Amino acid sequence: MMQKPDAATIPLAPGVYLYKDSRGHVIYVGKARVLRRRVLSYFRTEGLPIKTLIMIKRAQRLDWLTTTTEKEALLLEANLIKKYRPRYNIILRDDKQYVLFRCNTKHAFPRLEIVRRVRKDGARYFGPFTSTLSARETWKLINRAFALRRCTDRGMKNRTRPCLYHHIGQCPAPCAGLVTSEIYQESIRRVCDLLQGRARHLLTLLRKEMAYASESLVFEKAAVLRDQIAAVAQTLERQAAVLPGGGDMDAVGVHAAEHGLALGIVFVRGGAMTDGRTFFWPDLTLGDARELVWSFVNQYYAEVIPPGRVLLPWSHTLSDGKTSVEETWPLETLEQVLCERRSGRVRIAAPHSAHDRQLVELANASAREEARRRQSTPRAEALTDCVGRALLLPEPPRRIECVDVSHTGGRQARVGVVVFEDGRPTPSAYRIYSMPDSVDDCNTLHAWVARRLESGPPWADLLLVDGGKGQLSAVGRALREAGRQGLFALAAITKARDEQGQADRRAGNVGDRIFVPGRANPLPLREGSEALLFLQNVRDTAHRFAISRHRRARRKATVASDLMRLPGIGPTTARLLWDKFGSVESMCVATREDLLTLPGIGRNRASGLLAKLAALRT
Repeated sequence: MMQKPDAATIPLAPGVYLYKDSRGHVIYVGKARVLRRRVLSYFRTEGLPIKTLIMIKRAQRLDWLTTTTEKEALLLEANLIKKYRPRYNIILRDDKQYVLFRCNTKHAFPRLEIVRRVRKDGARYFGPFTSTLSARETWKLINRAFALRRCTDRGMKNRTRPCLYHHIGQCPAPCAGLVTSEIYQESIRRVCDLLQGRARHLLTLLRKEMAYASESLVFEKAAVLRDQIAAVAQTLERQAAVLPGGGDMDAVGVHAAEHGLALGIVFVRGGAMTDGRTFFWPDLTLGDARELVWSFVNQYYAEVIPPGRVLLPWSHTLSDGKTSVEETWPLETLEQVLCERRSGRVRIAAPHSAHDRQLVELANASAREEARRRQSTPRAEALTDCVGRALLLPEPPRRIECVDVSHTGGRQARVGVVVFEDGRPTPSAYRIYSMPDSVDDCNTLHAWVARRLESGPPWADLLLVDGGKGQLSAVGRALREAGRQGLFALAAITKARDEQGQADRRAGNVGDRIFVPGRANPLPLREGSEALLFLQNVRDTAHRFAISRHRRARRKATVASDLMRLPGIGPTTARLLWDKFGSVESMCVATREDLLTLPGIGRNRASGLLAKLAALRT
C-alpha cells in the first residue's frame, strides 16, 4: 500500500491522476477540479468505498497531469481510460452492439450507410440501433421505397451505365445523369425526416401528394408514393409513443443486483421510444451507482451523438457525505462537452414531469431485467478465476491476449492477436501484424514482441501463445532482451500428442496441453475442464482471426501478381492502378476517361490497358 503523498507536491490545479501498481500498470484514472484536494481524499481514515480501499492497497505509485481547464481534464480522463482500461475504473465495454445510419447530405447524391462509429465529417447520423438485423431491414425498406443509390462514391465515379438496381426501379441512376440533384435531395430530406422521428408529419405529406397524383391521373407517381407510405407506416408500427409533444431524449436507469450493477438506457426520438440498451458491471455495489452513471454518460456519448436531453435517475447535486459527485463530475463541464459533440444544446437533468418519470422507470425496468438475466446465467468473470487458479497466477487475468502466427510456406506471414476482457472477447482490440516472410514461427514471434511493446498499453494480465515450449521460450527471451521480463504472465497452448508423437489434430480432440515458463511438463489440467475449454476457445478465436487475415493478404498478393503478369503492366503501372482504384473490381469497370487521368497514360496506352484489364474479368 502506498504512503500518503506530500500535499505540497500536488498542484492546486485541474487535471488527471493515475494510480499504478508494482508492475507499472495503470489501475485507476481519475480527474478533479483541484488535484491536491481530490488525491488527498483517498487517504482519509474512514468513509471510503470498499473498491477504493482495495485499489489504494494495490497502488504503489501516483502520477498526475495538469490541465488548464476542467473540460480538458474531462476529455483527457476519457481518453486515458479508453487507452489503459484500468482495472478499478468503471469501463464501458466497446462491444459494438449498436449501429447507426450515416447520410452525407453535403454530397450531391448522398447514400444511406450503416456504420458503427460517429466521425466528425459533417455527415448526419441517426440512431443508435441495438439490433443490427432490424437496422438492416429498415435500411432495405428505405432504399426500396425512396430509391437511393447503394454504390460507393468510388463506384459511382467509375460507373457510366446504370446498375441492376436502376432496372428494377430501386435507384434513379445518378451515375448516368438520369436524375437531378434537386429531385434526389428531396428524397433524402424525406428519409432524414423519417429517421429523425418526424414520421407522422411525413406520412401526412405523402398521403396528400398521393391523392393529388391520383386526381391528376399520374398513377405511376401515385404508386411510388403508396409504397413510401407503406414503408413509413411499417416503421411507425415498431415505435411506441411516450411523449405526446414529441422531442428527443435518452433516459438512464440503474438497478443494484446481488452481484453487480445493471444500467438501462432508452432512446426517444420524435416523441417515440425507438430502442434501448442494457449494460452490466459485476462486483459493483449501490455505493458505486453515482460514479457509474456519470462515467457512463461521459464514455457512452463519446461514441454516440447525444440528444437534447439526458434524464438521470437522480439529481447531480446529491452528495455521498464526504465528496460530492459534482466535485469529481461538474455538471456544467460535462454538458459543455456533450454540446460540442452534438453541435447543439444538451441538458442533463433528473426527471421533473410524469412523462420523465415514466421514461426513467422504463430504463430502470430494463436494468432490472438485465440483472435478472445475468443472475440466471453463468458469470463470464468466473472463468477468469478458474484460469487464474489453473495457471497458478497470483490473481485472475482480467485481460487475456492470445497470439498466433499464420503463413503459407513462410509467405505473407501474419501475427494475429485477440483480446478477452473479463472472460468475453473484445473485437475492437484485435490487432494484426504484418511480419517478414519466414517459415520459423519462433523467430516470427521473437520479432513480434518488439512490435507489441511499441504498440504500448493496455498490457495483458496473461499472454497466451498458440504453440509449444519453443514458441513460449521465444516470447520470453524477447521480453528479457527488451528488459520487460514480468510485464505479463505467459502461457502456451498446444495440441496433445498421438501415439506417434505428432500433434493430434483429429476432430473432437480436447486434450490440449498448457505450458508455463520454468516448468518442463505441461500443467495437469483435466480434459474438458472449465479452464481448459475456455483457453481452447481463446486459442481457436486467435487462430481463426490470424488465418483469415493471412488469407486476405494472400488473395491480394495473388491478384497483384496476376495484374503484373499481364503484358505491358509492370510494377509502376500496377502501383498507379492500385492507388487510383483500390481494387480489381473498380479497375475492371474503369472507363478510358478514368485511365486518362493517370499520370503518363495517353490515349493509346489507355486503350491498351482497357483491353488488358478486360482479361481479368474472364
